[in-house]
Amino acid sequence: MSDSIKHECGIALVRLLRPLSYYKQKYGTELFGLNRLFLLMEKQHNRGQDGAGIASIKLNPFPGKEYIHRWRSIAPNAIDDIISSVYTQVQLELASESKCSDDRDHQIPFLSELYLGHLRYGTFGGKTVETCHPFLRQNNWMTRNLVVAGNFNMTNVDELFQQLLELGQIPREKSDTVTVMENIGHFLDEENDALYYKFKELGNSKAEITPLISEQLDVAGILRRSSKNWDGGYVIAGLIGNGDAFVLRDPNGIRPAFYYCDDEVVVVTSERPAIQTAFNVDYKEVREIKPGHALILKASGKVSMPLIQEPQQRLSCSFERIYFSRGNDADIYRERKELGKQLCTGVLGAIDNDLKNTVFAFIPNTSELAFYGMIEGMEDYLKDQTSSTYCFITLIGTNDFSCEESVTTYTPTGTSNCNSSFVAEL
Repeated sequence: MSDSIKHECGIALVRLLRPLSYYKQKYGTELFGLNRLFLLMEKQHNRGQDGAGIASIKLNPFPGKEYIHRWRSIAPNAIDDIISSVYTQVQLELASESKCSDDRDHQIPFLSELYLGHLRYGTFGGKTVETCHPFLRQNNWMTRNLVVAGNFNMTNVDELFQQLLELGQIPREKSDTVTVMENIGHFLDEENDALYYKFKELGNSKAEITPLISEQLDVAGILRRSSKNWDGGYVIAGLIGNGDAFVLRDPNGIRPAFYYCDDEVVVVTSERPAIQTAFNVDYKEVREIKPGHALILKASGKVSMPLIQEPQQRLSCSFERIYFSRGNDADIYRERKELGKQLCTGVLGAIDNDLKNTVFAFIPNTSELAFYGMIEGMEDYLKDQTSSTYCFITLIGTNDFSCEESVTTYTPTGTSNCNSSFVAEL
C-alpha cells in the first residue's frame, strides 16, 4: 500500500443513551452531547488542517420535521468556525418563544442524541466544502438515509467504482468516500427491500413495516457484504437515519479507533487521549475497536462489536503512530521511545562509538519521545563501558528555537570526572 503523507483524518462519534432531559437535569444543559463532540474534535485538531464537519440525527423524530442536520467548514480554523455557527443557531432557537414546549427539542437543529464529527486531511479533490465529510445519502425512508465519514485510503477505488457500474449505478464522482458510501448504501437498500417484502408477506401494513425494519436492520450483515472487496486502511463511521450507527475498522488495524461506553454515553474517536480528557476517564477504560470488527450501536441503545472481516496481520500505519498521533497516548509514548532505543546500534556504528564528540538533538518536536528512548539506549551503552569517561551532551529544544544544554557524565571507578562544555546557536 502506497500512501500520501497527507491522509490522516480524525473522527468523533457521540451517542447519548438517555433522554436529553436527563443531561439537562444532571449537567445543566441539553447540549451535553454537542459540547462533548466539539471537545473531542478539538482534542484531535492535529488531524484536521483542511476542513471539518459534523452531522446529527434525532431519534424518534416528528413527521415533517428535519431530523438530520449537517454543517461543514473549510475556514482557516474550521472547528472554531463550526462551533460558532452551530452554537449561534442553537442558542437563537433555544431563546425563541415561538417553539412549542411539547416538541421544542424536535424543532431545534443539532439538539440530538447522535452525533458524528470529522476532521479532514484531504488526499482527493480540492479544498472545498463539498469535499469535507460527513457525506449524506438521503431518502424519505429513515432506514435508507446514510451519513458517512472516515479516516481511510482505499487502494482499489477503480475496482470498487467498476462494481458500482456493474450494479447499474452512475456515481456522481470517483472518490473513495463517495464510492464507499454508495457501496454501503447499495446493500442498505437491499436489506431494506428484503425486510419490506418479508413483513409484507406476513400481513403487516406499510406503516407498520417501517418500525419493524428499523428494529431488525442487520447492520453487521450490511457491512460484511459492503466491505468484502475493500482493500486499504480504513475506519469508516456511519449513521443511519433511524438512529443506528457503526464504526468499522480494517482487518489489518492500519487505522486506529478507540471507544468508551457507560450508562450515559458511547463515544468513538481516532485517538484515545481525546476520550480520556473529554470524559475524565482512565486509560484502561478506553478500549480499542478490534481489527476487522465493527462497533455497532442500535437505535435501541444496544451496543455490540461483531466480526465483519477476518483479522489479518497487524499493520498499524507507521507514519500515523510515529509522527501524526498525539504522544500523550500511553501506547504511542512507549512505542516511540522503543523505536528511538532501537536506533542506538546504527547510530553508534555511524559515529564509530565516539560519544565524546557527539551532540544529540531532535527535529521535529514529534521525535522528542524517540529521542528520549535513544538517549536511554545510549546511557545503557555507557554503563557497560569500564575503561573511559564520557561526557554525554544533548540539546533539548524549546519553543523559541533556543536550546538548553544537558550534560550527563559517566565516570567508571578509578577515573576522574571530565570537564567539558558545548555552546550552540540555532
